[in-house]
Amino acid sequence: MTSGATGSEHSASKGTIRVLQLYPRDMNIYGDWGNALVLKQRISWHGYTPELLEYNVGDEFPAEVDLIVGGGGQDSGQLVIQDDLHSRAGVLAGLAEDGAPMLVICGLYQLFGRFFKTRLGTVIPGIGVLDVETHGTDERLIGNVKVSTPEFGEVLGYENHSGQTTLGAGVRPLGTTPKGTGNNSSDGHEGARYNNVVASYLHGSLLPKNPAIADFLIGTAAERKFGAFVQGTPDDHYAVLAREHAARRPR
Repeated sequence: MTSGATGSEHSASKGTIRVLQLYPRDMNIYGDWGNALVLKQRISWHGYTPELLEYNVGDEFPAEVDLIVGGGGQDSGQLVIQDDLHSRAGVLAGLAEDGAPMLVICGLYQLFGRFFKTRLGTVIPGIGVLDVETHGTDERLIGNVKVSTPEFGEVLGYENHSGQTTLGAGVRPLGTTPKGTGNNSSDGHEGARYNNVVASYLHGSLLPKNPAIADFLIGTAAERKFGAFVQGTPDDHYAVLAREHAARRPR
């Protein structure tokens, strides 16, 4: 398929899908905003109307949200959003339990868990959506990653974190790492899955090179809201090229 507009962009909308990005002001240091942009474009390609929203510290939380995406940040950024995130823990946990699709990357992956203990010993409580815990270390896990997943095939991305996350019994890993490290330096797992929540350490941004994950999030949002997901004809030309390039890169 060549790049360019698709027919779905010119047909009647199948409905509006509202995408909420959590804390883009403080949790977006690795280009994670790109994930929201991919979702916006692919929602259009599938024939739906995207509505892209932001939620930052002190904002009013939107009453209706179909899909949530959140990115990474430094320890200082996590401290900035900590109290506000806890004030929204109930609504976020309720959405996760109800099957709302979510993508949380790096810093928000950690804070969706039970706690993040920094390298200096400061404990930042998480909101407990995910049964995971993270400990800061002096070891930095950095480089290109390849993840074998049962749901999305081969997932490609880039990690850069010193927090090491271990999974509890309440979650399963996103996949295993034939290249790269992932959650920690010992068990060969990357990311976490719970209901329709996808958590990962992979930046890059993640979704431009992994449209299968983007379409899972979009499809799940459409099914929850409209009862079915009617696929369109997305243009994967650049995604294929990006995946081919990423797969050739060394660790």
